[in-house]
Amino acid sequence: MTNKTALVISAHSADFVWRCGGAIALHAAKGYEVTVVCLSFGERGESAKLWKTPGMTLDKVKAERRREAENAAKALDVHDIQFFDLGDYPLEMDREAKFRLVDVMRKVQPAFILSHSQYDPYNPDHMYVQQWTLECRAVAQAWGHNPGEKILGAPQVYMFEPHQTEQMKWRPDVLLDITPVWDKKWAAIQCMEGQEHLWTYYKNVAENRANQFMRNSGGQAGGRPAKYAEGFQSVFPRTVDEL
Repeated sequence: MTNKTALVISAHSADFVWRCGGAIALHAAKGYEVTVVCLSFGERGESAKLWKTPGMTLDKVKAERRREAENAAKALDVHDIQFFDLGDYPLEMDREAKFRLVDVMRKVQPAFILSHSQYDPYNPDHMYVQQWTLECRAVAQAWGHNPGEKILGAPQVYMFEPHQTEQMKWRPDVLLDITPVWDKKWAAIQCMEGQEHLWTYYKNVAENRANQFMRNSGGQAGGRPAKYAEGFQSVFPRTVDEL
């Protein structure tokens, strides 16, 4: 069994696809077991196309969103996908739900965690999830929480790209080349049939980040070529032995 693991905490069932699908597939290819936790299905606020279907019900929307997410997870080689089904718009986490996420963190022991930006005026669900991610990370590190369990170390938390970065106070300090696994991310994107209007948008985002990857890796004179990339903002200082 591999000891390389990662954890993605996604507010809604499609967020992990748009925002870090490439990172998931890339690390899966490197031998990481990637666990994805979807706190909700996005059934109320992110399923407009489904709700326009005559006779649609909440249970039907949830089932369809789950099917899409499971297909996307398979396309990305996700090791385990879990659905907390907490509801959305608003998405809320009580103490029990937070401890459930803490249990996942301790079980997975991720090398790093991927989640949302700290600020999102268009979608408060997203920024609350970032706050809860940090809160649960701290609880998972606490020796006094369920004494005797293996505590969490200090995994980096990377905030993946929100929809309109200029409105979110999000500034990437990590650019990840996902060109080798773009076909997997594109396949996963197309699994999200209820939000087809976002497919091309996130393809363009990946292309633009690739341009920035090349520029920041050496520029036109010596930059490493990349066709698709993802951006992330780290929460904590990264410890290094050399620059």
